[in-house]
Amino acid sequence: MQKIIEELAAQVDASLAGVTSSESLAAFWQEYLSKNGKVPGLMKQLRTVPKEERPAAGKIINEFKGKVEAEYEAAAARIKAEELAARNTAEAVDITLPAKLRNAGSLHPITLVKQEIIDIFAGMGFAVYEAPEIDDDAHNFTRLNVPKDHPARDMQDTFYLSGDLLLRTQTSNGQIRAMDEMRPPIKILSPGRVFRSDSDATHSPMFHQMEGLVVDKGITLCDLQGMLDKLVQALFGEGTRTRLRPSYFPFTEPSVEVDVSCFECGGCGCSLCKGTGWIEVLGGGVVNRRVLANCNIDPDEYSGFAFGIGIERIAMLKYGINNMGLLFENDLRFLKQFQE
Repeated sequence: MQKIIEELAAQVDASLAGVTSSESLAAFWQEYLSKNGKVPGLMKQLRTVPKEERPAAGKIINEFKGKVEAEYEAAAARIKAEELAARNTAEAVDITLPAKLRNAGSLHPITLVKQEIIDIFAGMGFAVYEAPEIDDDAHNFTRLNVPKDHPARDMQDTFYLSGDLLLRTQTSNGQIRAMDEMRPPIKILSPGRVFRSDSDATHSPMFHQMEGLVVDKGITLCDLQGMLDKLVQALFGEGTRTRLRPSYFPFTEPSVEVDVSCFECGGCGCSLCKGTGWIEVLGGGVVNRRVLANCNIDPDEYSGFAFGIGIERIAMLKYGINNMGLLFENDLRFLKQFQE
């Protein structure tokens, strides 16, 4: 038995010397240490050893098996380290090479203006209220005092979907939903996308508005102008003033168009303000009594004001953009000009 072990040990040493990869290591295990390998097979030969010598022979076999397993573990560790080093070498990156330059992203000008307006109104206690882009006729028109046969509907080319559903033409649907869900005092902004069948250099079939609504006791048109003064001064500069002109909206009475003094020429007259010294920026007014009543708010106890801001309009004025299409083309040469 001793002689058999010595011969097998010589084979093991020779085989281990030729182990240079995970594949050859696996082959070594299969030949010598697997269940049917040569080393475990020594135990089967104990039957040929005299009975009195078997304990000593079994001890020798176990010691030999332990030695071979230890040599295998050492070889496995060596192979693992060598392969890891080879992989690290192959995957090494030459840090002296010039880096790939990637353009830094930036917020879209519409997003910048939207966030700026929200920040301004948040400082005045307004909360943001999200209304759905797909709504029914009642929330978009009828409960805003625009009945089926009202001529104001002709001012808005509407995308109808099916039945009573449509793509909202204004964020004013947020007024109705907010007054349905809340009781006065109410002070909310409702920003979002709106949709109308209109497209040219200054109009898009999809654009962004921000609706503002305040409902409480004793609210007047003076409150609207005072709040808008703060808005335009924050947007366009401390010296900017507002001017209210009579207008018509079915959901406000009285209704006004709001102009700001030209921040380019200081009101002296230039190409931006077309020589008038004033620029139209938004519309608003005192919430119509019928709209309050449609939302179960007593118009004899409460009043309010509402306004709608076109975010593209403000962005074009603020950044000197002369074509609304530029806001939707995603041209990096245009967008990178707004990196902060």
